[in-house]
Amino acid sequence: MKDDTNDRSQLNSFLAKAHQEAEERDAQRRAAHAATPYIDLSTQPVQTDALELIPEKDARAAKVAVIEKKGDHIVVVAYDPAGAAAKKVFEGLEKKDFKLKKFCVSESGLARAWDFYKYITEKTGPITGRIDVDQQRVEGLIQKLTTLTLVKDEIENFDFKKFSTAQMLEIVLAGALKNRASDIHFEPTEKAVKLRYRIDGDLHDVLTDLKPPMYAHIVSRIKLLSNLKLNVRDEAQDGRFTIGLGQKEIEIRVAVAPSEFGEVIVMRVLDPDAINLSMGDLGLRADDLAIVEKELKRPNGMILNTGPTGSGKTTTLYAFLKHANSPEIKIITIEDPIEYHVAGIEQTQVDEEAKYTFANGLKSLMRQDPDVILIGEIRDKETAEIAIQAALTGHLVFSTVHANEAAGAIPRLLDLGVKATSIGPSMDLIIAQRLVKRLCGKCKTAAKPDAALEGYVRKLKASLPKRVDAKLLEKVTVFAPKGCEACGGSGYRGRIGIYELLPISKELEELMNKGAGEIEIQEFAVKQGMVTMQQDGILKVVAGITTVDEVEKVTGPIEI
Repeated sequence: MKDDTNDRSQLNSFLAKAHQEAEERDAQRRAAHAATPYIDLSTQPVQTDALELIPEKDARAAKVAVIEKKGDHIVVVAYDPAGAAAKKVFEGLEKKDFKLKKFCVSESGLARAWDFYKYITEKTGPITGRIDVDQQRVEGLIQKLTTLTLVKDEIENFDFKKFSTAQMLEIVLAGALKNRASDIHFEPTEKAVKLRYRIDGDLHDVLTDLKPPMYAHIVSRIKLLSNLKLNVRDEAQDGRFTIGLGQKEIEIRVAVAPSEFGEVIVMRVLDPDAINLSMGDLGLRADDLAIVEKELKRPNGMILNTGPTGSGKTTTLYAFLKHANSPEIKIITIEDPIEYHVAGIEQTQVDEEAKYTFANGLKSLMRQDPDVILIGEIRDKETAEIAIQAALTGHLVFSTVHANEAAGAIPRLLDLGVKATSIGPSMDLIIAQRLVKRLCGKCKTAAKPDAALEGYVRKLKASLPKRVDAKLLEKVTVFAPKGCEACGGSGYRGRIGIYELLPISKELEELMNKGAGEIEIQEFAVKQGMVTMQQDGILKVVAGITTVDEVEKVTGPIEI
């Protein structure tokens, strides 16, 4: 009896899959006939704030849905884009000054999109997932809360009896934005709750004595906005919401977890200005920038970026994408999760529950004829092999892998099960990077270099490849952090990357094929002219950009 049940289950699963595939093939045929692009909605995220642009009743009647909204640009899908009902809906959206990007989809794909209507609440208050803030008030707070002390004072003087929890949260968010915080931490202790901001990689106390009853209201507000369960307090939950500030939208990614004294909350602030960097803003030296620009001109191959979490890999790859982007090419990404939305680029997100992983998502993307592909991270053999195959068959591929140095990326791929003979032909460039704090330009003070640094610089000057501008080391002038109002007293403001670039040459390819280890590859790369991250860091020290302490913090003691 048990076997019969299993057989029926397998048969039903097979038939359901076959029916779904037939529906998608039919949608592809209809798309070709209507000269409209096709999209598979089983692999696409749906934004609920976009979906509500069309009332559910009208969407189902016309067999349409809006699945994405970025400013006044929207992605609208339809079973029959040329049908009268769909055209009427399109015209209504265009009259509201929306710019439409249309796709043809299957009926089951539409049903999946419509299912998200259940997450849209009636507009009796702010929409779940988005804060419709008082823009004038928040912008006023952003101008006012220039230091962490001022944020603390504003919170301590807040009258909970007179004002709402929403306004309290606006203070916390405005203070984070003004002080360039990447994360907001609420940490309950036995008697109070601590509020901290992460700025330039370091955590700073804002408030250490937030009262638990006040915090309980803040937790509920954040959960409501993030579409999390209010009554669940003993399990971790993840969500996100959006702050709309005029034409600018800031995403907040929320992680709530139980702890001994209450729920811990970490809010990641995803300000689009943080990735609005050009290639020249990244901190690449002129000679390294020339190498990157050369590789970005190639029509195919792979550029791999390495480093630990929080080392700026994604920001660097987004800058590469924007540099490569043009109307003549198609760029698609698969990320986990999508942190920043970039105009002109099609972005998809991993969904483990829907079995949309990096590997099978990448297979789907390959059928959409992209020119450039960004894979958020290579974590397994299947993803690595598909990425390599894409690089070998006419696609330019960007991705990341966890390794400490550029040379370490090759053994990492081998550990995943990739053949050494496949890595060399597909790979164009491997980058390793870290972030160091940048000295505040308004208060940094000149300092005398110590003897150890002077000795290191003499050795470095003799060993640097000819492509590096020798003028960088003609005069050794170092600076120390002082602290002023502009930098909040730390002496540093912002961060900058330090890099090492490993172009894949024929000689290096032969070395890999012989099974060389990381140390042997690193030594060969240095002999071939690679400037290490630590060397790049010291070049930035003598240029007055950062300090030896910062370089040693991320690369270890200076090796003279």
